[in-house]
Amino acid sequence: MKRKKNFVLDTNVILHDYKCLHNFEENDIYIPIVVLEELDHFKKGNEQINFNAREFTRELDLIADDKLFKNGAPLGEGKGRLFIVARNEYPDVISNLFPDRLADHRILADTYVIGEESKPVKTILVSKDINLRMKALSLGVLAEDYINDKVTNINIFDKNYETYDNISPELIDKMYANGGIELDEFDFKSDVEPQECFVMKSNRSSILARYVPQSGKVIRVEKTRSFGIEPRNAEQAFAMSVLLDDEVKLVALTGKSGTGKTLMALAAALQQHDDYKQILLARPIVALSNRDLGYLPGDEQSKIAPYMQPLFDNLNVIKNNFSYQGKEVKLLDEMQKNQQLVIEALAYIRGRSLSETFFIVDEAQNLTPHEVKTIITRAGEGTKIVFTGDIQQIDSPYLDMHSNGLVYMIDRMRGQDIFSHINLIKGERSYLSELASNLL
Repeated sequence: MKRKKNFVLDTNVILHDYKCLHNFEENDIYIPIVVLEELDHFKKGNEQINFNAREFTRELDLIADDKLFKNGAPLGEGKGRLFIVARNEYPDVISNLFPDRLADHRILADTYVIGEESKPVKTILVSKDINLRMKALSLGVLAEDYINDKVTNINIFDKNYETYDNISPELIDKMYANGGIELDEFDFKSDVEPQECFVMKSNRSSILARYVPQSGKVIRVEKTRSFGIEPRNAEQAFAMSVLLDDEVKLVALTGKSGTGKTLMALAAALQQHDDYKQILLARPIVALSNRDLGYLPGDEQSKIAPYMQPLFDNLNVIKNNFSYQGKEVKLLDEMQKNQQLVIEALAYIRGRSLSETFFIVDEAQNLTPHEVKTIITRAGEGTKIVFTGDIQQIDSPYLDMHSNGLVYMIDRMRGQDIFSHINLIKGERSYLSELASNLL
């Protein structure tokens, strides 16, 4: 039988997952009053953390009574109790090391007091802030990250695709002749997942292939040119294949900078512009060095423009493949003018229903699992969503390679017939870019 524990929640855990109260099994949960004070500062706004702050307040309101401050309020069958810690104790052991009564230090003080009063029951501080966890450990206070939505196996992001050797030459010849074979004809059929891309090799030839569960076939993948952009390697060919397949409604493209993730997605979207009412490109606004939007001059659109510039750069790469006065460039300008091609901040997507839209979400590694879920649930009929990102370049302070929304979505969606994940390894931007990406 498990021994019951006490968990003290930091503000960032609630802002990360407003339903976190239901994920601690039979253990008791403590929320310092300073956490509620901090949540008040986040309730106004249109970002996901603002939404989470409001939703948690509503969750709290459903169970709120005077028991919260005394004996704790029950969280349901098989769950523990919820306590609000409303006291101002600041033990000497805390003040000696951390004399400034900052919010983090007050949370630390409450955790220390609860731990001392609850012995031998373990009391653990749960925080996404590694600095606060280190401060806790320096005092002998147990601390851990919020791991409910962490992905343990991220080895899939270290490789590009599987290669199956010793394939019959006649089978590969048949694929070249017919464009595909039945899955039952493939010797490694038990090893492949739906929409998986791989290479088949015989002693005399090889072929790029993808398993399409809708037809039950292993099809040949060709390097298909889309709106002036041609795949330069096998990985990009695989990416273009799933991006152009309207049976694949959800695509994840991962890889380091310069591998062509966003460019492939945008080119494929433009190639299919007649099939969708709108092509929408968006990315989360995550400021570096704590430089908030408020410090930038101009109106709302002017403020977000620097953050959207990488998307415009990819659009310009495509335009540069055509004559300045060419029909393709005129088409792109017309699509932007008519709002058929839109580039905007991800925050503006909330509440919308996206039907017949090719939706590209760039820098998805900076999203939480709940944010990714929110985006996908915006999808209406005829919509395709593509997430791109580099899990090694995370700018959000409380996400990492195991907990961001992109890896979480890939982990949960693997094996679904309408989902495909392509990991791009080889950089194609330039030799300099590839060298820096590998060595620096």
